[in-house]
Amino acid sequence: MANNHVALPIPTETCKLGFIGAGKMAESIARGVVKSGVLPASRIRTAHHRAERRTAFESFGVNVLDHNHQVVDDSDVVILSVKPQTVKDVALELKPLLSEKQLLVSVVAGVKLKDLQEWAGHSRFIRVMPNTPAAIGQAASVLSLGTGATKEDGELVSRLFGAIGKVWTADEKLFDAVTGLSGSGPAYIFLAIEALADGGVAAGLPRELALGLASQTVLGAASMAINSGKHPGQLKDDVASPGGTTIAGIHELEKAGFRGILMNAVVAAAKRGKELSPS
Repeated sequence: MANNHVALPIPTETCKLGFIGAGKMAESIARGVVKSGVLPASRIRTAHHRAERRTAFESFGVNVLDHNHQVVDDSDVVILSVKPQTVKDVALELKPLLSEKQLLVSVVAGVKLKDLQEWAGHSRFIRVMPNTPAAIGQAASVLSLGTGATKEDGELVSRLFGAIGKVWTADEKLFDAVTGLSGSGPAYIFLAIEALADGGVAAGLPRELALGLASQTVLGAASMAINSGKHPGQLKDDVASPGGTTIAGIHELEKAGFRGILMNAVVAAAKRGKELSPS
């Protein structure tokens, strides 16, 4: 067994990736990794007893095994993608099977690295928080390295999760705030799209047209915020002509406390995330 203080880099060219848990998030990550060419499907494996989940992974070439221990035995990187209430039992089950050459990654919401490391008896751990747009390759993922994870480990995991969207690295203490913003944020935007569409209907638009315009407008505005190099406030000012239609709408949003409401939503979700996390 390798020395406790030496974690050899895992080369992408030979890396074998295993998923413990074969749900929708695991499927999104696996599909993205294959589609982007980061790893071939032949080097990805998982295990599941339900036929529909097995079929979902087999449909794009992933090897579906019968037991979790087979996945661990044949993987360099093991991603835990199970429900928070079961992750402790899963980690304890895997503990005797793990070697120091393996890198563990958790996408389990609300479960801290110190607990994961203790349960698995393994410090080469990285925690990642993706969000639901992973399903279409547009995730916002944040990762934090455990005590035994190396810079190279972080780079490898960034490549894997870069296959399903954008990746940031942050201290784990920020993860509750990440939950409140990017974890819960898609739901806030879905509400905004629905409300914009309702406004269009109220102003006389057919429902289908209103929803299409609202969705595409949010997509286009987000793309401009990412790609223009301008602050969102400047982009807003660029649209708002003196005495025009946009500033009239913005005035109504400001009177209703629109920005404060969104800020409060993020803070409330972050607070709830902290309450739900084991101490």
